[in-house]
Amino acid sequence: QVRVVESGGGLVQAGDSLTLSCVASGRTFSRLSMGWFRQAPGKEREFVGAIRWSGGSTSYADSVKGRFTISRDNALNRVYLQMNSLKPEDTAVYYCAADLNDSWPPRYDYWGQGTQVTVSS
Repeated sequence: QVRVVESGGGLVQAGDSLTLSCVASGRTFSRLSMGWFRQAPGKEREFVGAIRWSGGSTSYADSVKGRFTISRDNALNRVYLQMNSLKPEDTAVYYCAADLNDSWPPRYDYWGQGTQVTVSS
């Protein structure tokens, strides 16, 4: 019913920047909360950040606060994750998730397939 697709992953060096993009499609909606998660090999999936439809409420994991920024373009049903000062510890598959009810804290209904981010030292 709803498709969530991430893009923008790649291989970068420590200290570089990278921006991920996520788009949700498949149903008509005017507002939703969206979030970013990541999972490194051998580890559980962890929360990265989230943003409400209005953009007025955001939250970040302590490990990325000050380095990562979530933004969105509601006209395009798209959310971005700008990642600065990347560290090798940021290497993971990054997932985008959508809460179609715009709950806060979000309760995610749909997940993307993930996009790989690799940071070399």
